[in-house]
Amino acid sequence: MSCFRSCLAVFGFLFATFIHAQNQQMPRDYRGVQTIVPGIFVTPVPNAPFSATVEILSHEILPDGSTHTSTTTAHISRASSGRIYNERRQLVPATYKGEPELLSAHIYDPSSRLSIFYNPYERLARETILAEPPKAPANAVPSLAPINNPYFKQEDIGTQPLGGLTLTGIRKSHTIPASMSGTGHEIVIVDEYWYSPDLSIYMIIKHNDPRTGEQLVAVSSVERREPDASVFAVPSNYKVVDETPPPQ
Repeated sequence: MSCFRSCLAVFGFLFATFIHAQNQQMPRDYRGVQTIVPGIFVTPVPNAPFSATVEILSHEILPDGSTHTSTTTAHISRASSGRIYNERRQLVPATYKGEPELLSAHIYDPSSRLSIFYNPYERLARETILAEPPKAPANAVPSLAPINNPYFKQEDIGTQPLGGLTLTGIRKSHTIPASMSGTGHEIVIVDEYWYSPDLSIYMIIKHNDPRTGEQLVAVSSVERREPDASVFAVPSNYKVVDETPPPQ
């Protein structure tokens, strides 16, 4: 599967499972060794309003050894109440000019547990009110490696400044033995995360797998003020559909 199709599938999964992790204080990690470019998980925490742009860059290694580069941008916001807005846009070639096409958007309000997904193709806004904060489903977050696992290492990599924020970094390395890598050589997959305690989100995520390529997700153009209320409103030309399950 190409990076383009893989990315769209994973974006869809991440948005579909977003509400299951709404009570977490930390964003989720990458889910495993795949050719994927997840966006930024915006934690629905109060008293930290902001708006920002997410830049995604993917260098995929093709079977013939060449590299295919794709990119996209997305917009994210969070209100003082904790309500969040997130979106996914089409991955495009690096030479593409302009803003990539909007594929779907997600609005979530932790106070009412109202989750809304809408997309410009159907002109539908699907609303669901959660009965209670559910636990994250299986495979939504990575398994915790046991401390004595010789194939996993996690290390603190210090701090760095970014746009008035101080980021804290960690690096996670997963080693795949030569007998299991499919290449005949030992493979080390490295994920690097730079987290902003002030905003409760990852600002930079780097993923590198020598078999599939590398991806970079970076938050930029951060404005730390209350977003306009219209950001969290469904467009007026959309039909709203209530998909909340009936009470049992």
